[in-house]
Amino acid sequence: MDRSLIFSLTLELTVGFLALLTVTYFLRKTQINQITPFDFISALILGELVGNAIYDKETNILYILYAILLWTCLMYVVEIITQKFKKTRSFLEGNPSILIRHGQIDFKQLQKEKLDINELQSLLRSKDVFSIREVEYAILEPSGSISVLKKSKYENPINEDLNLPEKPVHLPVTFILDGEVLWDNVKSCGFNEKWLKKQLHANNIDKIKNILYADWKKDEGIYIIKKKNI
Repeated sequence: MDRSLIFSLTLELTVGFLALLTVTYFLRKTQINQITPFDFISALILGELVGNAIYDKETNILYILYAILLWTCLMYVVEIITQKFKKTRSFLEGNPSILIRHGQIDFKQLQKEKLDINELQSLLRSKDVFSIREVEYAILEPSGSISVLKKSKYENPINEDLNLPEKPVHLPVTFILDGEVLWDNVKSCGFNEKWLKKQLHANNIDKIKNILYADWKKDEGIYIIKKKNI
């Protein structure tokens, strides 16, 4: 192997690594979920610049440093702009989006954010919320994380604080999703089609396809969300 080539590659990789480490420290993002879409794209481009510079034989260390320095300056200018001029924040950083308001799903916002009911459930579970019924407000942050404010009845004090005995915890089971019945879930809970139709009739619903989401919880029964156009 060519020793000069190995030395050059080692030097370029080391310089690129230290430069990227410096950029990360300089921009000061303390948590990965603080990174906005703009930051993410910037990181990809910066990594691509370094990668191309390292493996391009016609590019030396000076080009690597210049590319990193220039891109870092541009990112820093954007950070200053968003701090000084509030009107630029929505364009460069994005705005939070209220997906659930007063316990009701905002379907327009859900469509705007390109989310479906499965993805919404997944985001809620990341906040230890296993049923939409528990949510008063759910806000999708620009970083892609979700913030949840539970309904007051679910914001209970710790039983230990009230000297109350422990109660069993029941996991909500999804029965209907986007107008389709998850029969395996229904049967696993000991119910059948006749029982389900009875529950829908009690909620003045004639057709299953009119239901966006429905779950069942042992201590609270069935919870149903109709589709937007119903």
